[in-house]
Amino acid sequence: MSEFALPAPVARLFGCPGLDYLLRLALAAPFLISGVVKLLDFSGATAEVAGLGVQPAAPIAVAVIVTELVGSALFLTRRLCWLGAGLLAGFTVAATLLAHAFWTFDGPERARQAATFFEHVAMVGGLVTAALLAARPRRPG
Repeated sequence: MSEFALPAPVARLFGCPGLDYLLRLALAAPFLISGVVKLLDFSGATAEVAGLGVQPAAPIAVAVIVTELVGSALFLTRRLCWLGAGLLAGFTVAATLLAHAFWTFDGPERARQAATFFEHVAMVGGLVTAALLAARPRRPG
């Protein structure tokens, strides 16, 4: 793979200490917030799972909360970022297929569900990309 030169301002921005962590935090934020909200309102989390037709709702709600919180915590580390990304990406794929099956809708709702579906596909891509970048050796200097 050939190297290419970034414009100096972009190289400085990309070289900022902690930028990778901040960007991973941005990707993890929806999962962290969702996990905390579900933890604080467990009956709502259980109702959400049951509303998707998934049973038994309570144990699955627990699994969702654990996946969102533990996956986020691992994703924020460099060493186990890959594992956190895998947990969050796998969860996102499953949840997206269950909750945003746009092909089952008609009219304007189909378009809304399709947009949400592909936003989630993009999140999976972002999680995997972040894990790939976190696994790269750091450049000196």
